[in-house]
Order: sequence, then C-alpha cells, then structure tokens
Amino acid sequence: MRPEILNPLFAPVSTLPGVGPRIAAAIEHCAGPLVVDLLWHLPSGLIDRRFSPTIADAPPGVIVTLKVRVESHHKPAVRRLPYKVRCSDESGELSLVFFHAHEKYLLQNLPIGEIRVVSGRTERYGDEIQLVHPDHIAREDEIENLLSVEPIYPLTAGLNLKPLSKVIQAALTRTPDLPEWCDPAYLARQQWPAWKTALLAAHQPQGEADLDSNTDMRERLAYDELLANQMALALLRASLQRAKGRETKGDGGLREIVGARLPFSLTAGQIVAIQEIEADLGQPHRMLRLLQGDVGSGKTVVALFAMLVAVEAGAQAALMAPTELLARQHFATLEKLLTESGVSVALLTGRAKKSEREAVLARLAAGEVDIAVGTHALFQSGVEFSDLAVAVVDEQHRFGVHQRMTLAAKGKGVDVLVMTATPIPRTLMLTAYGDLQSSRLLEKPAGRAAIETRVLPIERLEDVVAGIKRAVASGARVYWICPLVEESEAVDLAAVAVRHGQLRNIFGTRVGLVHGRLKSDEKDAAMSDFASGALDVLVATTVIEVGIDVPDATIMVIEHAERFGLAQLHQLRGRVGRSDKPGNCLLLYAPPLGETARARLEILRETDDGFRIAEEDLKLRGAGELLGTRQSGLPELRLADLARHGELLATARADARLIMERDPELKSERSQALRVLLYLFERDAAARYLRSA
Repeated sequence: MRPEILNPLFAPVSTLPGVGPRIAAAIEHCAGPLVVDLLWHLPSGLIDRRFSPTIADAPPGVIVTLKVRVESHHKPAVRRLPYKVRCSDESGELSLVFFHAHEKYLLQNLPIGEIRVVSGRTERYGDEIQLVHPDHIAREDEIENLLSVEPIYPLTAGLNLKPLSKVIQAALTRTPDLPEWCDPAYLARQQWPAWKTALLAAHQPQGEADLDSNTDMRERLAYDELLANQMALALLRASLQRAKGRETKGDGGLREIVGARLPFSLTAGQIVAIQEIEADLGQPHRMLRLLQGDVGSGKTVVALFAMLVAVEAGAQAALMAPTELLARQHFATLEKLLTESGVSVALLTGRAKKSEREAVLARLAAGEVDIAVGTHALFQSGVEFSDLAVAVVDEQHRFGVHQRMTLAAKGKGVDVLVMTATPIPRTLMLTAYGDLQSSRLLEKPAGRAAIETRVLPIERLEDVVAGIKRAVASGARVYWICPLVEESEAVDLAAVAVRHGQLRNIFGTRVGLVHGRLKSDEKDAAMSDFASGALDVLVATTVIEVGIDVPDATIMVIEHAERFGLAQLHQLRGRVGRSDKPGNCLLLYAPPLGETARARLEILRETDDGFRIAEEDLKLRGAGELLGTRQSGLPELRLADLARHGELLATARADARLIMERDPELKSERSQALRVLLYLFERDAAARYLRSA
C-alpha cells in the first residue's frame, strides 16, 4: 500500500485549482497525468524581470520592469491596426501596443492618470520605445512581486507558460515534508539540502547557473531518483536469490563433442563467459545473466554451451528469438553444430502447421526434445516442458524487469540467460539491468573481415549507384537502407518504394523490398531470397537492424544517416562484414550537418568498437533513446542524467547494497523512509518484493 503521506501527490492533475479537462489533457501530454509528475517537470530556462531602468535607459530587445504613468489611450480607426496606450516617467515616454485589443479591458487595467507597473520585452519602432503585449500589468504596490525571476517550463501545443506555472506552483504547495531517506553522513558530505528544500529551489532558479544538472539541488534530486531505482533493483535481486533455484551440472561430454566440431576456435571472451555461466548454473539460486556482445562476437555459441549443460544434466533448454526468421536461423545453426552429438532440437513458431505444432508440443512435454528454439510463443500457455532448466532470450530489446520475473515460470527454478547485440554503457547497465549479472564479449571471432566506413553527401548518389553496379556484377550482395521518420510514415514508405523502383530499373528483378507494413510472411520471403542469393540488393527500412545473418552481404548503404542514432547505425553496419570478405558501409547524409550528427558520423568512421560507440551515444543523446527503441525494461529517468551523474549512480548502487545487507526487510527508521522513496518514484512493484510488505 502506498504511504498515505503521498496520496496528495498521486491525485490526477485535474484536482488542482484552475485545471479543466482541456488543460488537464495538455498537461498530461507535456508532463504526466498525476500531481507528482509536475514536481519532476523542472524549468528549462528563466525570465529575469529584476532589471528596472527608467524608460530612457531601457535598451531594445531586453526584458524590463517599468513603473509608468498612463497618459492616454489611442483606439485605431481600422481594427487591424494596433491599439496604443501612451505612458511616461520622468525620463521619457513609451507606448504599450496591443493587437486585437479589448478596449474595455485595457481601460480598466490601465486607467488614465494612474501609476502602473508593466513588464515585457522592449522594442524600438522608429524613435519610439514600445512594449508589445506586455507580459504583466500590475498596480504600483505589486512591483515587488514582479521584480523577480520566472522559471520557463517545457511546453506542448495548447499549453501556455502562465497556466502551467500556476499549476506547478499549486502542486508544490500541495507537496508534504517527507522523512529523510539519504544517509546523514553522505548528505552532510555533499552539503545537500533536504528533499523538499531542493525541490522548491529547483523550481525557483535565480540565474542561468541554477539550471545546470550539477547544482546542489538538482544533484540531490537526481540522487534520490537513482537511489529509488537501485533500491528497486536490489529488492528484485534479493527476491530472485531467495527464490528456490536448482543446481544444474553436466559432465562436459556433450560440450567436448560439440567443441571439437566447431569450425573455429573459441575466443578468450567466449571461454570466460561460458565459465561464468557454468558457475552460475551450478549454484542453488537462479541465474539471471546478461550476455553482451557486439554484432558478430559469437553469442550464439556461448548460449549453446549454456544449454548443453542443462542437456548433460538430463534437463531441457529453450532459446527464444524476437522474430520467426531469426528463430529459424538459430535452429539451422544449432542443427549444424549439434550434428552427431545426439542432442535433439525442435523448432516451435506461430506459423507451423497445426499437426507439426502438436507433434512438437507432445515431444516437449514427454522430454523427447532437448533444446527448443522458437519465438515468444515458446513461453505462452499451452506449451509444457518436461523439465526446463535453462531459458535463453536473444535480442529481446523490450525484455523488461517484469518479464524477467515471469519468464522462468515454465519450469522449476529455471536459469535465464538474456543476450543483446546492443552494447550497453556501464551506467545504463547499472540502471536498467542492475538485477542481472553480466558477461561481455569484447572480441570478434577469427576470420571476420574489417568494415570500411565512408561518409558521403547524398549528392554523390549517382557515383554510389555506379559503384554498387560494379560490385554486384562481381557477385556482391547489398543492403540499401532508407530512413523512417516518425512524422510521416506514409511519406517514408513512399520513399522506400520509390528507391526500390529506381534500383529495379538499374538492377532488374533481383532487387527486394522490406518494410514494417509488409506481412510477416512477405518480409520473411524477401529476406530469405536475399540470404539464398536469389536477390542481389535488399531495399529496406530499419526492420533488418536485428535479423538475418547473410555472410555474403558485403555492402551497406544507409541514406540520410544523419537521422539515425549511433547505436542504430552501428547495428545496421553489423549486418555486413560477417565473413572473411571485407565489408563496406556507405553513410549518405544531406548537408548541412548539425554538430551532433557530424559527431555521430565521425565516431562511426573512426571505430567499430560497439562499447565505445555506446558510451559516445550516451554522451551525445542521453539515455532516453540510446538503444534505438525505448526499452520497456528501462525505467524512465526524469531527474538524473546518466552522462553527468555517473558517480551518483555508483554511490546509489553501493548504498542500496549496504542497506539490503544490513536491513533486508527495511524495518529501521531510515528503511521506512526508503519505502516512501520507492513509492514516490513509482517503484511500487519493487516494494511488493519485500518479505514483510
């Protein structure tokens, strides 16, 4: 149950004064649906109204607050002309200018002969100083309220700054004082204020420096968010360790047979990863390990050895892939590697005939299948294993914390290995996957050719096509990627279709087309034709980012590369150079390039180290979109900036670990405050993992 003290913050924004349905909808789109969301919606800029010169000393283009006497009103003869109010002080005159004015309103608020305080940005029109639509008009006794700094908040269509600022102030007024969850010694060392003091100060910046993420108040708030996240992961980790596991140990016989038949030697990284996984499997608690490897680093072989431990122990293993095509590819690879080993492998996909599917399900339930390969259908209801011991999940970008908790339910104490070809920076690892142990494959298997990356303006398209024509004539196979831009999917598909048509005119019928709107069987057919050599060129959107392994594909052309993120470009580039044939990647851009886009393309030209690329991507773009598509397993960080708050993350992780060691059931006074913190940052699910919750 959420602590009662937080109830005012978890009410809808519509419960705040002045928030009707229209504004509530705009606020929900901009910040979120709850009052607490407004607390995290921090200012992105400020307006300083403290400058109060005389009229004569007011420079043009500057925000000023002036005390003036209203001299006269001038209503225009033609409505489209502006309404002017002449004002003065001892130094000179200025005009307040209003378009589409309401005369009655202006006469009431600017009565002739009275003193008024006006604030806005000055303009010079000929010899005249003007304030066009002043931001504020107030009585003389209200000048102290105006001589202040106003925060500027991120906005959305249909939402103006003034109503949003009022609503945020109402949310801050409703905010209670909360118990202190930070370690007192650490708090004193950092010289941080209390949580509510930091929150109020962050919403009341007094200068540009106060907007920086490294100010004391913003660092404090960032640490609170990171601590909540790390506590959630620590609770999840503890829950998994308490869950009954199984000791899975094999005699090594099958691994020896398969290892002797591998067409290559294992890399040092693969050997270490296999040893780490074997050690985990032999422990009485459940394994939950992330295997990270750059594209082409040999993750599948590591997964195979993990699954063979289960088979040697007389149990079963399963390998889940995100697409049917990738599942079929894994199945073919495993069948080839397991020849003469006596290990039985079965494929289970959604498109199998009913009779075939039922036969596989019966063999699975009877224990006649050692390793099952398939899509997410493997873990749906109706699929029964005789004795599942190890589950491997490949390339599951959207594999979140909750799925990690439920996936292993198909067996007793199932050990889980998650694989990703998207190298993850250490800071993001600790944030998104802090409950997983991690193995990294840093080398590529011997025999992989280098990929040459070139960056060219799109004006060189004819030269690129001529070069592709020569390469295809000598047997090359080519990916041609067109971008997807969210604003107009229809236009994007048209662009892909147009490029496909143009290339068909040049290369004939041996040009295929793949995009997200195609049915699964149409996509799979085109990709299979490309893999088999029936097609020379595959024109596609990013649907092939994670997908088929075509060793003979050696050229990757990416149009409008400046629109893609670094990690996504690296993933696409990894589709070529998967054999001993050298690969080429051509990044075509539309000038002029922005600074960030230029930096991205330069990094890709310099290196093919996915881990370095991931770190650079984090610096350039932040964590939000780092992995190409937003991960459902990745908690959204509203206050912390992983590129700048790495040290705070490490401290939060260490603090959470220490808390769980000293007080695993969170019963001390500080631990009770930490429960409030978990609910404040909506880590409710983690709180339920407490034994005493």
